[in-house]
Amino acid sequence: MKILFLMEYPIDLPGGGQLSTWTLCDGLVKQGLTPVVACPKLLGKRRTDFDFKIVEYKSDENRERSKTARIVNFLSRIRSFRKIIRREKPDLIHVSMSESLITFGFLRCPGFFKNIPFVYTDRGLAYGYRRHSLMCIKATMKRAAGMICTTQFNKDLWLQKGIRVPVTVIPNTIGRAFDTYDDNKRGAMRIKYGIKENEFVIGFAGRISEEKDWDFVPVLVRALKDGIDRENTGLKESGSAKQRAGTGEKRIKVALVISVYEEQDKKIVRGIKDRICDTIGEDNLIYMQDLSQEEIADYYYMVDAFVMSSMFESFGKAAVEAMSRKCAVLSTSVGGLPEVIGKEENLYTKDDTDKFVKRILELMNDRKELDKDREFFYNRYRNLYTREIHVMRHVNLYRSICGKQTY
Repeated sequence: MKILFLMEYPIDLPGGGQLSTWTLCDGLVKQGLTPVVACPKLLGKRRTDFDFKIVEYKSDENRERSKTARIVNFLSRIRSFRKIIRREKPDLIHVSMSESLITFGFLRCPGFFKNIPFVYTDRGLAYGYRRHSLMCIKATMKRAAGMICTTQFNKDLWLQKGIRVPVTVIPNTIGRAFDTYDDNKRGAMRIKYGIKENEFVIGFAGRISEEKDWDFVPVLVRALKDGIDRENTGLKESGSAKQRAGTGEKRIKVALVISVYEEQDKKIVRGIKDRICDTIGEDNLIYMQDLSQEEIADYYYMVDAFVMSSMFESFGKAAVEAMSRKCAVLSTSVGGLPEVIGKEENLYTKDDTDKFVKRILELMNDRKELDKDREFFYNRYRNLYTREIHVMRHVNLYRSICGKQTY
Protein backbone atom coordinates (compact mmCIF):
# COMPACT_ATOMS: atom_id res chain seq x y z
CA MET A 1 0.00 0.00 0.00
CA LYS A 2 1.44 3.36 -1.04
CA ILE A 3 0.60 6.36 1.18
CA LEU A 4 1.36 9.84 -0.15
CA PHE A 5 1.84 12.54 2.51
CA LEU A 6 1.23 16.14 1.44
CA MET A 7 3.07 18.80 3.48
CA GLU A 8 3.65 22.54 3.09
CA TYR A 9 6.84 22.54 5.20
CA PRO A 10 10.09 20.58 4.75
CA ILE A 11 9.90 17.40 6.79
CA ASP A 12 13.30 18.19 8.36
CA LEU A 13 12.09 21.55 9.73
CA PRO A 14 11.84 21.21 13.54
CA GLY A 15 8.22 21.00 14.62
CA GLY A 16 5.64 18.60 15.98
CA GLY A 17 3.83 17.96 12.70
CA GLN A 18 7.01 17.31 10.73
CA LEU A 19 8.56 15.09 13.39
CA SER A 20 5.36 13.06 13.87
CA THR A 21 5.10 12.49 10.11
CA TRP A 22 8.76 11.48 9.90
CA THR A 23 8.37 9.06 12.81
CA LEU A 24 5.18 7.64 11.32
CA CYS A 25 6.79 7.04 7.93
CA ASP A 26 9.71 5.21 9.52
CA GLY A 27 7.20 2.96 11.26
CA LEU A 28 5.14 2.38 8.13
CA VAL A 29 8.22 1.12 6.28
CA LYS A 30 8.75 -1.48 9.02
CA GLN A 31 5.10 -2.54 8.63
CA GLY A 32 5.57 -3.18 4.93
CA LEU A 33 3.79 -0.06 3.66
CA THR A 34 5.29 2.43 1.19
CA PRO A 35 5.19 6.04 2.44
CA VAL A 36 6.08 8.90 0.09
CA VAL A 37 6.42 12.46 1.41
CA ALA A 38 5.81 15.47 -0.82
CA CYS A 39 7.29 18.62 0.75
CA PRO A 40 9.31 21.74 -0.11
CA LYS A 41 13.06 21.48 -0.52
CA LEU A 42 14.78 19.93 2.50
CA LEU A 43 16.67 22.32 4.77
CA GLY A 44 19.66 20.30 5.93
CA LYS A 45 18.99 16.65 5.22
CA ARG A 46 19.39 14.81 1.94
CA ARG A 47 16.71 12.58 0.46
CA THR A 48 19.03 9.62 0.92
CA ASP A 49 19.04 10.27 4.68
CA PHE A 50 15.48 8.92 4.88
CA ASP A 51 14.28 5.32 4.77
CA PHE A 52 11.32 6.41 2.65
CA LYS A 53 10.89 8.39 -0.55
CA ILE A 54 10.99 12.19 -0.43
CA VAL A 55 9.57 14.18 -3.36
CA GLU A 56 10.61 17.83 -3.18
CA TYR A 57 8.65 20.58 -4.88
CA LYS A 58 9.40 24.25 -5.40
CA SER A 59 8.03 26.53 -2.69
CA ASP A 60 8.81 30.14 -1.88
CA GLU A 61 6.58 30.53 1.14
CA ASN A 62 7.33 33.58 3.27
CA ARG A 63 4.50 34.80 5.46
CA GLU A 64 5.97 38.29 5.73
CA ARG A 65 5.94 38.88 1.97
CA SER A 66 3.13 40.45 -0.05
CA LYS A 67 -0.28 38.91 -0.54
CA THR A 68 0.45 38.57 -4.25
CA ALA A 69 3.59 36.51 -3.56
CA ARG A 70 1.63 34.20 -1.25
CA ILE A 71 -1.08 33.67 -3.88
CA VAL A 72 1.51 32.89 -6.57
CA ASN A 73 3.15 30.38 -4.24
CA PHE A 74 -0.24 28.83 -3.44
CA LEU A 75 -1.03 28.34 -7.12
CA SER A 76 2.42 26.84 -7.63
CA ARG A 77 1.75 24.35 -4.82
CA ILE A 78 -1.55 23.30 -6.44
CA ARG A 79 0.31 22.52 -9.67
CA SER A 80 3.02 20.64 -7.78
CA PHE A 81 0.49 18.51 -5.86
CA ARG A 82 -1.34 17.66 -9.08
CA LYS A 83 1.87 16.61 -10.81
CA ILE A 84 3.13 14.54 -7.85
CA ILE A 85 -0.18 12.71 -7.29
CA ARG A 86 -0.43 11.82 -10.98
CA ARG A 87 3.11 10.49 -11.01
CA GLU A 88 3.05 8.59 -7.70
CA LYS A 89 -0.44 7.05 -8.10
CA PRO A 90 -0.92 6.41 -4.33
CA ASP A 91 -3.48 4.07 -2.82
CA LEU A 92 -4.28 6.71 -0.20
CA ILE A 93 -3.37 10.36 0.37
CA HIS A 94 -2.63 11.59 3.89
CA VAL A 95 -2.73 15.38 4.16
CA SER A 96 -0.57 16.27 7.15
CA MET A 97 -1.15 20.01 7.54
CA SER A 98 -4.01 22.49 7.21
CA GLU A 99 -2.60 24.62 4.40
CA SER A 100 -1.83 21.48 2.42
CA LEU A 101 -5.46 20.43 2.89
CA ILE A 102 -6.70 23.75 1.51
CA THR A 103 -4.30 23.37 -1.42
CA PHE A 104 -5.45 19.81 -2.07
CA GLY A 105 -9.06 20.97 -1.78
CA PHE A 106 -8.63 23.12 -4.90
CA LEU A 107 -7.96 19.86 -6.74
CA ARG A 108 -10.32 17.50 -4.94
CA CYS A 109 -13.45 19.67 -4.80
CA PRO A 110 -13.62 20.13 -8.61
CA GLY A 111 -13.30 16.36 -8.98
CA PHE A 112 -9.61 15.61 -9.46
CA PHE A 113 -8.36 12.32 -7.91
CA LYS A 114 -11.83 11.42 -6.69
CA ASN A 115 -10.99 7.71 -6.82
CA ILE A 116 -8.10 8.09 -4.34
CA PRO A 117 -9.29 8.17 -0.71
CA PHE A 118 -7.69 10.75 1.58
CA VAL A 119 -7.45 11.49 5.28
CA TYR A 120 -6.40 14.67 7.04
CA THR A 121 -4.62 15.15 10.36
CA ASP A 122 -5.66 18.35 12.10
CA ARG A 123 -2.80 19.42 14.38
CA GLY A 124 -4.43 22.66 15.45
CA LEU A 125 -7.74 23.34 17.17
CA ALA A 126 -11.01 23.76 15.31
CA TYR A 127 -11.65 27.21 16.83
CA GLY A 128 -8.18 28.48 15.85
CA TYR A 129 -8.80 28.89 12.11
CA ARG A 130 -9.83 32.04 10.31
CA ARG A 131 -13.26 32.03 8.72
CA HIS A 132 -12.09 31.56 5.14
CA SER A 133 -9.69 28.75 6.13
CA LEU A 134 -12.43 26.98 8.08
CA MET A 135 -14.77 27.25 5.11
CA CYS A 136 -12.17 25.67 2.79
CA ILE A 137 -11.36 22.90 5.28
CA LYS A 138 -15.02 21.95 5.75
CA ALA A 139 -15.69 21.98 1.99
CA THR A 140 -12.71 19.69 1.33
CA MET A 141 -13.52 17.35 4.21
CA LYS A 142 -16.90 16.54 2.66
CA ARG A 143 -14.91 14.40 0.23
CA ALA A 144 -12.60 12.83 2.84
CA ALA A 145 -12.50 9.23 4.03
CA GLY A 146 -11.68 10.42 7.54
CA MET A 147 -10.13 12.97 9.85
CA ILE A 148 -7.46 12.42 12.50
CA CYS A 149 -7.27 14.63 15.59
CA THR A 150 -4.45 14.50 18.13
CA THR A 151 -6.82 14.84 21.11
CA GLN A 152 -10.41 13.98 21.98
CA PHE A 153 -10.77 17.66 22.88
CA ASN A 154 -10.20 18.72 19.27
CA LYS A 155 -12.34 15.88 17.92
CA ASP A 156 -15.27 17.16 19.97
CA LEU A 157 -14.70 20.69 18.64
CA TRP A 158 -14.86 19.46 15.04
CA LEU A 159 -17.98 17.42 15.71
CA GLN A 160 -19.60 20.53 17.15
CA LYS A 161 -18.74 22.34 13.91
CA GLY A 162 -20.60 19.72 11.91
CA ILE A 163 -17.82 17.57 10.45
CA ARG A 164 -19.60 14.52 9.06
CA VAL A 165 -16.68 12.19 8.26
CA PRO A 166 -15.38 9.62 10.79
CA VAL A 167 -12.93 11.25 13.21
CA THR A 168 -10.18 9.17 14.82
CA VAL A 169 -8.02 10.30 17.74
CA ILE A 170 -4.32 9.49 17.26
CA PRO A 171 -1.92 11.57 19.39
CA ASN A 172 1.25 13.15 18.07
CA THR A 173 4.35 11.14 18.74
CA ILE A 174 8.00 11.78 19.48
CA GLY A 175 11.14 10.55 17.73
CA ARG A 176 13.09 7.38 18.25
CA ALA A 177 15.71 9.26 20.28
CA PHE A 178 13.21 9.01 23.16
CA ASP A 179 12.47 5.29 22.85
CA THR A 180 14.76 4.00 25.61
CA TYR A 181 15.12 5.38 29.12
CA ASP A 182 18.68 5.21 30.54
CA ASP A 183 18.81 5.16 34.36
CA ASN A 184 22.42 6.39 34.34
CA LYS A 185 21.83 9.47 32.19
CA ARG A 186 20.09 11.55 34.86
CA GLY A 187 23.06 11.59 37.23
CA ALA A 188 25.51 12.09 34.38
CA MET A 189 23.63 15.10 33.00
CA ARG A 190 23.32 16.74 36.39
CA ILE A 191 27.03 16.30 37.00
CA LYS A 192 27.83 17.66 33.54
CA TYR A 193 25.92 20.88 34.24
CA GLY A 194 27.04 21.28 37.85
CA ILE A 195 23.64 20.70 39.45
CA LYS A 196 23.90 20.13 43.18
CA GLU A 197 21.79 17.79 45.31
CA ASN A 198 19.74 20.60 46.85
CA GLU A 199 19.06 22.30 43.50
CA PHE A 200 15.73 21.72 41.81
CA VAL A 201 15.72 22.08 38.02
CA ILE A 202 12.77 23.66 36.21
CA GLY A 203 12.70 23.03 32.45
CA PHE A 204 11.20 25.04 29.59
CA ALA A 205 11.66 24.10 25.92
CA GLY A 206 10.16 24.94 22.56
CA ARG A 207 10.33 27.10 19.47
CA ILE A 208 9.74 30.84 19.35
CA SER A 209 6.05 31.29 18.57
CA GLU A 210 3.23 33.43 19.88
CA GLU A 211 1.21 30.51 21.23
CA LYS A 212 4.08 29.36 23.49
CA ASP A 213 3.89 32.71 25.34
CA TRP A 214 7.58 32.96 26.21
CA ASP A 215 7.00 36.33 27.88
CA PHE A 216 5.18 34.47 30.63
CA VAL A 217 8.14 32.22 31.47
CA PRO A 218 10.08 34.92 33.39
CA VAL A 219 6.85 35.71 35.25
CA LEU A 220 6.59 32.10 36.41
CA VAL A 221 10.25 32.05 37.41
CA ARG A 222 9.78 35.23 39.45
CA ALA A 223 6.68 33.88 41.19
CA LEU A 224 8.48 30.65 42.05
CA LYS A 225 11.59 32.46 43.29
CA ASP A 226 9.42 34.62 45.58
CA GLY A 227 7.71 31.51 46.95
CA ILE A 228 11.05 29.82 47.62
CA ASP A 229 12.41 32.95 49.31
CA ARG A 230 9.42 33.02 51.63
CA GLU A 231 10.00 29.40 52.62
CA ASN A 232 13.73 29.95 53.13
CA THR A 233 13.00 32.98 55.30
CA GLY A 234 10.64 30.86 57.37
CA LEU A 235 13.39 28.28 57.89
CA LYS A 236 15.80 30.93 59.08
CA GLU A 237 13.29 32.48 61.46
CA SER A 238 12.40 29.09 62.92
CA GLY A 239 16.05 28.27 63.47
CA SER A 240 15.52 24.72 62.21
CA ALA A 241 18.28 22.16 62.52
CA LYS A 242 18.45 21.84 58.73
CA GLN A 243 18.95 25.55 58.33
CA ARG A 244 21.65 25.68 61.02
CA ALA A 245 23.40 22.84 59.21
CA GLY A 246 23.16 24.75 55.95
CA THR A 247 21.18 22.00 54.19
CA GLY A 248 17.63 23.33 54.33
CA GLU A 249 17.79 26.23 51.89
CA LYS A 250 16.02 25.49 48.62
CA ARG A 251 17.50 26.57 45.31
CA ILE A 252 16.37 26.33 41.71
CA LYS A 253 18.03 26.29 38.35
CA VAL A 254 16.21 26.94 35.09
CA ALA A 255 17.13 24.76 32.09
CA LEU A 256 15.94 26.59 28.99
CA VAL A 257 15.98 25.26 25.41
CA ILE A 258 14.74 27.40 22.53
CA SER A 259 14.68 26.80 18.78
CA VAL A 260 15.44 29.94 16.78
CA TYR A 261 14.50 30.21 13.09
CA GLU A 262 14.54 33.92 12.24
CA GLU A 263 16.79 36.86 13.04
CA GLN A 264 14.05 38.59 15.04
CA ASP A 265 13.81 35.51 17.31
CA LYS A 266 17.29 36.22 18.69
CA LYS A 267 16.11 39.49 20.23
CA ILE A 268 13.20 37.69 21.89
CA VAL A 269 15.57 35.09 23.33
CA ARG A 270 17.87 37.76 24.77
CA GLY A 271 14.92 39.38 26.53
CA ILE A 272 13.77 36.08 28.05
CA LYS A 273 17.26 35.19 29.26
CA ASP A 274 17.90 38.64 30.73
CA ARG A 275 14.67 38.61 32.73
CA ILE A 276 15.32 35.12 34.10
CA CYS A 277 18.91 36.03 35.05
CA ASP A 278 17.66 39.17 36.82
CA THR A 279 15.56 36.87 39.02
CA ILE A 280 17.79 33.88 39.77
CA GLY A 281 21.23 35.01 38.63
CA GLU A 282 23.18 34.07 35.52
CA ASP A 283 24.84 31.09 37.22
CA ASN A 284 21.43 29.46 37.73
CA LEU A 285 20.34 29.58 34.08
CA ILE A 286 21.31 26.69 31.82
CA TYR A 287 20.61 27.80 28.25
CA MET A 288 20.79 25.71 25.07
CA GLN A 289 19.65 26.49 21.55
CA ASP A 290 18.66 24.58 18.41
CA LEU A 291 19.30 21.10 19.80
CA SER A 292 19.10 17.90 17.77
CA GLN A 293 16.59 15.24 18.83
CA GLU A 294 19.36 13.27 20.52
CA GLU A 295 20.57 16.34 22.41
CA ILE A 296 17.14 17.36 23.64
CA ALA A 297 16.40 13.77 24.67
CA ASP A 298 19.44 14.03 26.95
CA TYR A 299 18.45 17.51 28.14
CA TYR A 300 15.26 16.27 29.81
CA TYR A 301 17.27 13.93 32.07
CA MET A 302 18.53 16.87 34.12
CA VAL A 303 15.04 18.32 34.64
CA ASP A 304 12.96 17.69 37.78
CA ALA A 305 9.80 19.50 36.66
CA PHE A 306 9.10 20.43 33.05
CA VAL A 307 6.69 23.33 32.52
CA MET A 308 4.44 24.27 29.61
CA SER A 309 3.51 27.97 29.49
CA SER A 310 1.37 27.92 26.33
CA MET A 311 -1.62 30.19 25.78
CA PHE A 312 -2.78 28.01 22.85
CA GLU A 313 -1.82 24.38 22.36
CA SER A 314 -3.50 21.62 20.40
CA PHE A 315 -1.39 18.81 21.85
CA GLY A 316 1.96 19.66 23.46
CA LYS A 317 4.65 17.32 22.11
CA ALA A 318 7.29 18.68 24.50
CA ALA A 319 5.20 17.50 27.46
CA VAL A 320 5.31 13.93 26.11
CA GLU A 321 9.05 14.18 25.51
CA ALA A 322 9.49 15.18 29.15
CA MET A 323 7.28 12.29 30.31
CA SER A 324 9.51 9.83 28.47
CA ARG A 325 12.44 11.04 30.59
CA LYS A 326 10.61 10.71 33.91
CA CYS A 327 10.06 14.42 34.49
CA ALA A 328 7.17 15.75 36.51
CA VAL A 329 5.14 17.84 34.05
CA LEU A 330 3.13 20.99 34.80
CA SER A 331 1.09 22.91 32.27
CA THR A 332 -1.34 25.70 31.62
CA SER A 333 -4.89 24.39 31.39
CA VAL A 334 -5.47 25.31 27.73
CA GLY A 335 -6.50 23.49 24.55
CA GLY A 336 -5.59 19.83 24.48
CA LEU A 337 -2.99 20.04 27.26
CA PRO A 338 -5.27 18.93 30.14
CA GLU A 339 -6.00 15.75 28.18
CA VAL A 340 -2.30 15.10 27.58
CA ILE A 341 -1.24 15.87 31.17
CA GLY A 342 -4.07 13.93 32.79
CA LYS A 343 -3.45 15.24 36.31
CA GLU A 344 -5.48 18.13 37.69
CA GLU A 345 -3.02 19.15 40.42
CA ASN A 346 -0.34 19.73 37.75
CA LEU A 347 -2.47 22.17 35.76
CA TYR A 348 -2.57 25.90 36.42
CA THR A 349 -3.88 29.07 34.80
CA LYS A 350 -2.13 32.34 34.16
CA ASP A 351 -4.55 34.04 36.51
CA ASP A 352 -3.53 31.67 39.31
CA THR A 353 0.24 31.31 39.42
CA ASP A 354 -0.09 30.53 43.14
CA LYS A 355 -1.29 27.05 42.18
CA PHE A 356 1.81 26.58 40.03
CA VAL A 357 4.12 27.74 42.84
CA LYS A 358 2.36 25.59 45.42
CA ARG A 359 2.71 22.45 43.29
CA ILE A 360 6.40 23.03 42.55
CA LEU A 361 7.09 23.60 46.26
CA GLU A 362 5.28 20.35 47.09
CA LEU A 363 7.53 18.49 44.67
CA MET A 364 10.64 20.23 45.99
CA ASN A 365 9.80 19.53 49.63
CA ASP A 366 8.70 15.91 49.28
CA ARG A 367 11.01 13.57 47.39
CA LYS A 368 8.45 10.75 47.54
CA GLU A 369 5.83 12.98 45.92
CA LEU A 370 8.31 13.95 43.19
CA ASP A 371 9.22 10.32 42.52
CA LYS A 372 5.53 9.41 42.45
CA ASP A 373 4.87 12.18 39.89
CA ARG A 374 7.81 11.11 37.74
CA GLU A 375 6.60 7.51 37.62
CA PHE A 376 3.04 8.63 36.87
CA PHE A 377 4.11 10.56 33.80
CA TYR A 378 6.56 7.93 32.59
CA ASN A 379 3.84 5.27 32.77
CA ARG A 380 1.44 7.62 31.00
CA TYR A 381 3.93 7.95 28.17
CA ARG A 382 4.45 4.18 27.93
CA ASN A 383 0.72 3.47 27.93
CA LEU A 384 -0.48 6.19 25.55
CA TYR A 385 2.22 7.90 23.53
CA THR A 386 4.85 5.45 22.24
CA ARG A 387 5.82 5.20 18.58
CA GLU A 388 4.49 1.65 18.33
CA ILE A 389 0.99 2.70 19.42
CA HIS A 390 1.06 5.70 17.08
CA VAL A 391 2.13 3.70 14.02
CA MET A 392 -0.29 0.81 14.48
CA ARG A 393 -3.28 3.12 14.90
CA HIS A 394 -2.44 4.66 11.53
CA VAL A 395 -1.86 1.29 9.87
CA ASN A 396 -5.24 0.02 11.08
CA LEU A 397 -6.96 3.19 9.86
CA TYR A 398 -5.34 3.04 6.42
CA ARG A 399 -6.24 -0.61 5.96
CA SER A 400 -9.82 -0.07 7.04
CA ILE A 401 -10.22 2.77 4.55
CA CYS A 402 -8.57 1.00 1.62
CA GLY A 403 -10.58 -2.13 2.33
CA LYS A 404 -13.82 -0.28 1.59
CA GLN A 405 -15.40 -0.33 -1.86
CA THR A 406 -16.63 3.26 -1.74
CA TYR A 407 -15.11 6.40 -0.25
